[in-house]
Amino acid sequence: MSMLGKLRKKRVDGLSILLYLSLVTIGWLNIYSSTVSESETFLVDFSSIYGKQLFFIGFSLVAILLIFLIDTKLFERFSALFYLGTLVLLLGLFPFGKTIAGATSWYGLGFFNLQPSELAKIATALALAKYLSDIQTDIKNTTHAAIALCILGLPALLVIPQPDPGSALVFFALGFVLFREGLSLKILWIGIGVLCLFISVLKWGTTWTIAGLFSTTSLYMVFKPKRIKISFSKLGLGLLFSVLLSYSVSFVFHEVFEQRHRDRFSLWLSLEKDPDAIEKIRRSIGYNTYQSKAAIASGGLFGKGFLEGTRTKGDFVPEQHTDYIFSTLGEEWGFMGTAGVVLIFTALLLRLLYLSERQTHAFNRMYGYGVVAILGIHYMINIGMVLGLLPTIGIPLPFLSYGGSGMICFSLLLFIFLKLDGNRLSEWD
Repeated sequence: MSMLGKLRKKRVDGLSILLYLSLVTIGWLNIYSSTVSESETFLVDFSSIYGKQLFFIGFSLVAILLIFLIDTKLFERFSALFYLGTLVLLLGLFPFGKTIAGATSWYGLGFFNLQPSELAKIATALALAKYLSDIQTDIKNTTHAAIALCILGLPALLVIPQPDPGSALVFFALGFVLFREGLSLKILWIGIGVLCLFISVLKWGTTWTIAGLFSTTSLYMVFKPKRIKISFSKLGLGLLFSVLLSYSVSFVFHEVFEQRHRDRFSLWLSLEKDPDAIEKIRRSIGYNTYQSKAAIASGGLFGKGFLEGTRTKGDFVPEQHTDYIFSTLGEEWGFMGTAGVVLIFTALLLRLLYLSERQTHAFNRMYGYGVVAILGIHYMINIGMVLGLLPTIGIPLPFLSYGGSGMICFSLLLFIFLKLDGNRLSEWD
């Protein structure tokens, strides 16, 4: 039977494929618009950025076809081996990695730079799904929960020193799968509390933050509802942990973070009081965000038209075809274009949630939620970053931003799940 004949027999979700192809097409058109020069006469020039992206798209489509020819059992059976292999690749970056834009996150392979953290996202989602499906509903067990968190934490710890905090955040976003499978929401609230405490210390200082902690705790002890039962010992331990964490924030911010990371938080939270220092940061770290917001605003309701973006053509936003591709969309396609992409991406995530819920095999369901977590965190952070709502951490917009590793790995991530979904009613499931 031919390849196409085999694909016809697969029950592949057509809506997901349509949404995927829509995003990929829109992404390539905007990459073309943001990188093509007036002197270029060939539509397909593989030495150009848009030509390379077209090649990556074509390679992704071939990889997708191969995915549908692989036995579904292999994704689960070899998930641990794939996970360990990507950990080795991440470790190998320290002696053999290629440094680009200050981050040693790639292997230089000539025409193509491989970013193993993208492969690690797929491998981690598979390994987590395999482990959780093996233990079934026992995620509330402390040991099992700790092992699951270690599966997420190991690749994150290896990408942080590159430094690549954006990818580390993506690995921790897979915690969404744990909560879907029954992990206590208390852990989520603790994580949110730690984040709020970190921001509070940066914004208002250690002294005022600790004062606020003691005041809040005192008010809680006085007006605590009777239905909420928290012992004084647990309350005291929580307060002690919060105080110690408050004192550690300054060390982490000044000793662990690099200057460019500190500058991004300073700009986002308006930490600098010196106007000259603020202007210096804005011209360096904040320049991309400022220009991207200006480009989006200049697009108005319907945009300036394809290939008509003056800020895009004037290279106002550096590296606009990568993390800031959304600004090209905003300038040339306007609010209607950006809203359309947001709707398409949201529809894809909702469709994947629906497909995940209908799975009859636990591994498939858990991997599906992992796909939603990875795509969703990229989607929300990238757009929030481009609009200035979140600090710049260098994270691409799936299927739209330029990049071979991203294009290929996001496609594989998605279509492995669509392959699993297509076989959900098979005898194996």
